[in-house]
Parts: sequence; structure tokens; C-alpha cells
Amino acid sequence: MDSATEAFVTHRKLLFTVAYEMLGSAADAEDVLQEVWLRWTGVEFDGVREPRAFLVRITTRQALTRLRTLRRRKESYVGPWLPEPLLTAPDVAEDVELADSVSMAMLLVLETLGPTERAVFVLREVFAMEYDEIAAAVDKTPAAVRQIAHRARNHVAARRPRGAVTPAERKGALDAFRRAVETGDLQGLLDMIAPDVVLLTDGGGVVEAALRPIVGAERVVQVLAHVSGRAELRPTYVNGCPALFVRIPGEVDSVLAVRFDDGLISGIYAVRNPEKLSRVAEETTVSLRAWV
Repeated sequence: MDSATEAFVTHRKLLFTVAYEMLGSAADAEDVLQEVWLRWTGVEFDGVREPRAFLVRITTRQALTRLRTLRRRKESYVGPWLPEPLLTAPDVAEDVELADSVSMAMLLVLETLGPTERAVFVLREVFAMEYDEIAAAVDKTPAAVRQIAHRARNHVAARRPRGAVTPAERKGALDAFRRAVETGDLQGLLDMIAPDVVLLTDGGGVVEAALRPIVGAERVVQVLAHVSGRAELRPTYVNGCPALFVRIPGEVDSVLAVRFDDGLISGIYAVRNPEKLSRVAEETTVSLRAWV
């Protein structure tokens, strides 16, 4: 393996995670990495002092271009759009920083940022890159990047989940939620979800799904009651957090993830679009660091 190829392979998991956190789509992240590889093979490797920084810069630029295209695509998306779920190893949940950064809840918060703000936030707050490196990646001055990072940080802080939840607490709460749904324990469900809980279902116009958010505990419980007795809910780990496979009958019908705020489930995210379920067949490795 030549040095350029070795460098790309070494950092590939890191580059995928950068692209995925910027795009919320594994398929698009893989397309970005293909573009990165093509550009990387055209670079004079001996002239690159820091391969990791150089590769992250190319990845960021390609992801920004793809992100702007995706935003236009989402304007015509049928119903709510949710990130493409990734099946991850259970031990990812123990890495709190990594699990938080790729969680469904966080990716939906990042959706509220503009493309450049999202890139700056991801590179600075998630991957701890220096301002000079980020500036080179997004074609801004370091001073401008500092201002963008400050705005993005405040924006995300105001919208991210409230109240710390340990991996064990999250798993326990989701297990209780699963049992309540499967047994039709409606009062149990009402006790564990927030009064203003929001249920989002992403069918992408391909399969049946609610075209608008379902808001409020009673309305959400009514929807969940229809699942009771019809579906098997199997525990799994998606995007670094405990989640559920919904099987009807035996086939994966959807992936269900949740958001916790102050100890209650405040968001329920059901991805049903078959085009987004291909990554739940096998584990995807995500990383915040090189050499992992």
C-alpha cells in the first residue's frame, strides 16, 4: 500500500463521521468520500505536511457542496425528514462525546444551522479542530470562523436535549418504553413521555407515514397503541444510543429513536423510508479521531 492510500485508509472512519455529521445521510457521506478519494489521488502526496488536516479540508468542502444540494432536495421531501440511522456497536454508547454527536436528537438540532455554521460547529465542537484549520476548510478568515462558531454554539446549546442521561438510564428508559408499547400499557406510556412530546415519522413518500409532526402525549400514545400487538420491538443501538427495531412481521419496518429532556421522552423519531434502512443491516464504525 503506497503512502497516499495508507493515509486515506487510516483516516477514512474519521472522514466518514465528519461527512455524516454534516449531512445526516450515510449514502451521501459515502458519495462525498468517493469524491475525496478522487481528489486525493490527484494530489502530490510528498507536498502534503498534514494528511489528516488536508483530507478533512477536502471532505468538508465536498460535504458543504452536497449539503446545499440536499437542502434543496429536502424542500420537496414528502413529510418530515429524519437522518439516515446507523447501526452502531453497543460500546459506542459508552463514549458519551461520540454518542451525543451522532445521536438522532443532535443531528436534528444541526439541521437548524446553515451549511457553513454546521460545518464550523462540527469541526470545532465535535472534532476540536483549530480555527486556522477550519478557516482553510470553509474559506473564511479565522476571525470570521470564531464568530460563526460562537453563534452556532449558542444556537445548538439552546436546542440540544436538557438534562444529562447516562447510557444505563437511557437503556433502562427505552426498555420500559418498549414493554409499555408491547403490552398496551397506555398509562405507563403517559408517565414516561413529556406532555408536549413530538412524534416524527419519515416515510419519504415511499411508505405510509404521518405527513406532519404528531404533537402531544395523548395523540402520540394513540398512535403507539396501534403498534401494540402488531409489531415486535427489538432493542438495538442506533447512532450511538439505545433504539428499537420495529418488525412487522419479522421484517424491519422502521427504526425508532428517542430524545430525552429532563428525564422524559420528548421526541420520538420513526424512520420508515426503506431507502434509509440499508445501514441497519450491519454495524457502521464512527470515530472522532484518527487511527480508530
